[in-house]
Amino acid sequence: MLRVAVSVAAGCVLTFAAVANASTWMIDPAHTSAQFAVRHMMVSTVRGTLGKVTGTVTINTEEIGLSSVEASIDATVVDSKEPKRDEHLKSPDFLDATKFPTITFKSTQVQKLVNDEYQVTGNLTLHGVTKPVILFVQGTPDGINDPFGNVRVGGVVNAKINRKDFGLNWNKTLDNGGVLVGDEVAITIDVELIKKGEPAANAK
Repeated sequence: MLRVAVSVAAGCVLTFAAVANASTWMIDPAHTSAQFAVRHMMVSTVRGTLGKVTGTVTINTEEIGLSSVEASIDATVVDSKEPKRDEHLKSPDFLDATKFPTITFKSTQVQKLVNDEYQVTGNLTLHGVTKPVILFVQGTPDGINDPFGNVRVGGVVNAKINRKDFGLNWNKTLDNGGVLVGDEVAITIDVELIKKGEPAANAK
């Protein structure tokens, strides 16, 4: 009985320690951007940005596997520096942004690789389809105090997806046998996080 009690107590202490080392951070949409890149006619790369990125990140410094990420991207805003192309990307041929206005991600596993690099596995919901994807994250090791009393961390997120996995199938075949739009989409998110509970009203 004593051994069981000690084991339970030890488990409670470990659980409390893990919770005590967890902190919650909000994605700062004013300093976060989601970019995409896709091959055009197999000769060049078209790059663009999506809309506002929001979400929450829980960072557990004691047990990194207990960390989690939930994020949402506004799919109704697309900027590839060409208005007609942007409208096409938002149309039912691609994002169908009127029907599916948001892109979401929810992590299922967080792993530390080396130094300040991490692998985050999770479910990406795009165009109404949910598929597992892997994000590679390189982050700042410590929080930075900004001039307004906020604590911030940041990083860069990279991933690659096949758009056809999410039902974005539109394409045209070229005379040489190639295609107008590549299947692979490279995603890069420059993200900045602000510690939950810290004032952000005066941030610029």
